[in-house]
Amino acid sequence: MKRIITLTTDFGIDDHYVGSMKGVVLGINNEAVITDITHGIPKYDIFKAAYTLRGFYKYFPQGSIHVVVVDPGVGSERKPIIVQTQEGIFIGPDNGVFSFVLKESKSVNVFEITNSEFMLEDLSSTFHGRDIFAPVAAHLSLGVDIQDFGEVLKNPISLEIRKPELKGDEIVGEVIYVDSFGNLVTNIPGDLLKGYSKVQLGELIIDSVAGSYQDVARGNLLAIIGSSGLLEISINQGSAADLIKDRVITIRK
Repeated sequence: MKRIITLTTDFGIDDHYVGSMKGVVLGINNEAVITDITHGIPKYDIFKAAYTLRGFYKYFPQGSIHVVVVDPGVGSERKPIIVQTQEGIFIGPDNGVFSFVLKESKSVNVFEITNSEFMLEDLSSTFHGRDIFAPVAAHLSLGVDIQDFGEVLKNPISLEIRKPELKGDEIVGEVIYVDSFGNLVTNIPGDLLKGYSKVQLGELIIDSVAGSYQDVARGNLLAIIGSSGLLEISINQGSAADLIKDRVITIRK
């Protein structure tokens, strides 16, 4: 049965870890379609994994299976889980990697993975990506009922993701993510900006929100609604992160 399984990890590409996960999946379902999202998440960076997942899962076919393994608590009492939504199925550790999925999906069911029938027989304490998450993804791709993997988990862990605050005529938000281009992604949704124009970070003031990068000359600072739907602070063909160290952002009318 052909079913898409995506992989997102902090394993890098120099070791055998990703390859062994793929081997487990294909050994159970040799028709699975495995797609690498990234294995370059910074080591143990749960928030970046959560934000990366937010950026891609909605663009995959409904029912795709997304395995996310950024797992500093592997071998501890943290739970392996499956998150089921209308958009897809998510497999990984219960440590906050699914925070945006849990907050933004309308219909969510979460299951703790406890049925050893769907794990590798020799279960290690250091590599649940291979021994639990990969085989569970493979069995799900073959149509095994999600309830067969374990019991419902009522309170999965979710990271604190603060919302912007409305203070009189101001919106006060913060930078939550810096991408590889040096763009500063904020927690302020673009649809919240109607009627607002001036953007301030520390002593820097941007007079308006640009429609595209070409609205300013190369090397100039701009505010723009990025592909994530969130307000970003950028430099045309440059890195805003190298210039700006402030992380609190204020929007005024």
